[in-house]
Amino acid sequence: MWPFSSRPLPVPAATDCLPGRAIEMPLPEPHMLTGRPLREIPAGHEQLFVAMGCFWGAERRFWQQVSAGEWALRPGIWSTSVGYAGGHTPNASYREVCSGQTGHTEVVQLVYDPTQITTVELLRIFWEGHDPTQGMRQGNDVGTQYRSAIYATTGAQLQAAQQSRVVYDAALKQAGRNPITTEIAMAGPYYFAEQYHQQYLARNPDGYCGLGGTGVSCPVGLGGA
Repeated sequence: MWPFSSRPLPVPAATDCLPGRAIEMPLPEPHMLTGRPLREIPAGHEQLFVAMGCFWGAERRFWQQVSAGEWALRPGIWSTSVGYAGGHTPNASYREVCSGQTGHTEVVQLVYDPTQITTVELLRIFWEGHDPTQGMRQGNDVGTQYRSAIYATTGAQLQAAQQSRVVYDAALKQAGRNPITTEIAMAGPYYFAEQYHQQYLARNPDGYCGLGGTGVSCPVGLGGA
């Protein structure tokens, strides 16, 4: 993605963040792969927010390729979207987030049916889909907006995330890797990113994706999480 700011700054306090705005980001188009409204959350479904670096490639981690150039959501996932969370600036723009003055990280919103795909399976995809040991960066993308994070919306999700971190951290240590730096917390406000970021790699198959995992498998079951 475009390096408006490449400095690995600390996450700013609320008093040091940009003021933002009250107007929500307009989202006139539905999800490119499903045709469903991006703001729709069906009854019985849950939300989980994950940050893995550049959200273009992170969103695609939760899809599956069905044929050359064609993608679909993984079974059990109702919708994906990208946006900003973990910071303080309401309805921030992409440029503002990249300035390092909002406190946000780039996240993927997962709306899923927990009877069809478990939180544990989503966490396995998360851990294996990026390098959670890099602090305020992911590969060549540097800045607070690229930090690794999990934001839960239920107590059960939070517990599963914390347990999975312990298990995967042990697996990484055994493989000689650095400790996990992933932020885990209950979710605060989520702000949708601009329309052109949504399902970016479905719209632009040859677009940028700088994500790379550690090559270390996440143990099945995540220690019973």
